[in-house]
Amino acid sequence: MSEVIAVRRDVEGYLVDPEDWNETLAEQLAGEEGLSLGAAYWPIIHFMREYWQEHQVAPDVRHVVAFMADSRDMDKKMAKDELFGLFPYGYVKQACKVAGMMRPRGWSTG
Repeated sequence: MSEVIAVRRDVEGYLVDPEDWNETLAEQLAGEEGLSLGAAYWPIIHFMREYWQEHQVAPDVRHVVAFMADSRDMDKKMAKDELFGLFPYGYVKQACKVAGMMRPRGWSTG
C-alpha cells in the first residue's frame, strides 16, 4: 500500500495550491474518485497542467475536448464522449481534481 500524500485541500477535496500536485498525488486523488489512471488519462492530465501553468486557471472543458480531438484525430463529439467515459462523474468533479486544479468556481459539475 502506498503512502498517503498530505496536502492542503478544500472541503470538497480539491487542492488549495495546484503547485502541490505531482503524478503520485494524481494517482492518490484518482483512487479516491474510483479511477485507475491508465495511458489514456495522462495526456489529458498533462494538457490540463500545462494550461494551468500558462494561464493560472483550469482549462474549460471545451479546451480539453479540442486538445483531445486534435491530438487523437477525432471529432469533438467523439472526444467529449471519451473524456466523459474516462471521467464518468464529470470534468470538474474528477478531471480537475485529479489534475490538481482548485475547484473552478461558477462552473457546472459537467
